[in-house]
Amino acid sequence: MFIKKLIFTIFVASGLLNASTVTKEECEKQGESYIFAGGECINFKKYNGETKGKLNIVVHGKWDEKTNTLGRYAPFAENLSFETDINTVAIALPGYSNSSTNNIKSLSSGENLAFTKEYVELLSSLVSQLKTKYNANIVTYIGHSAGCTMGINLVGEKPFLINNLLCAGGSYKLDEKNKSKDKISAMDVIDNIDRRTKIVLVYGSEDKISTPKQTKDFYEFAKKEGLDVQLVEATGSQHLDLDMTEASVNAIVELVE
Repeated sequence: MFIKKLIFTIFVASGLLNASTVTKEECEKQGESYIFAGGECINFKKYNGETKGKLNIVVHGKWDEKTNTLGRYAPFAENLSFETDINTVAIALPGYSNSSTNNIKSLSSGENLAFTKEYVELLSSLVSQLKTKYNANIVTYIGHSAGCTMGINLVGEKPFLINNLLCAGGSYKLDEKNKSKDKISAMDVIDNIDRRTKIVLVYGSEDKISTPKQTKDFYEFAKKEGLDVQLVEATGSQHLDLDMTEASVNAIVELVE
């Protein structure tokens, strides 16, 4: 009987992994590692810290659809909870790990999806619910690549939702040919960013995807615009795992103090 129940549990879990549509009711039955936000069932992992009223949220970038991003980012979140002594959550965006794709396609489904307003709305809903769930007043958002791009767009569209932002290897503007009314970039919303939001921009000196120049140029622009922004170099680092480098982790620890 136990083996049958175990097989059934595994089957249900794997079924959710491959499901494109998951209802709120189905999502809520999956347990504490799922939350229904923005019309999507989001799979996440949470690690405890002793500090009250604060929350770190780790957001990954673009991977092939159905990649188990939590397998990669959950250990990072666990390490951050230890380093900062703050509750830390790693989320899986739609189409990754066990998260649904009810209305929003995975980042791998097209170009520049990280710039779309629908992703900003999803993250806004998700961050709001996680803040409520874990009684957090101060949120630090840690984003890599597309996760960074969405984070900087989010603080522009929803300026009082996030207090601190670590942005590693992101993109900050759209080419003219890619601009549309359903897309935004940091350059478009910079005037809306609360000047009390602390922002750290991390670049890898060997990053060929998000080049150092991209980040340095945006840093100079943001500084002139009066943002509370810092620039951090991860010496010798490429794009992959840029948010997990020693330079990034040290910056996160300083950011949340």
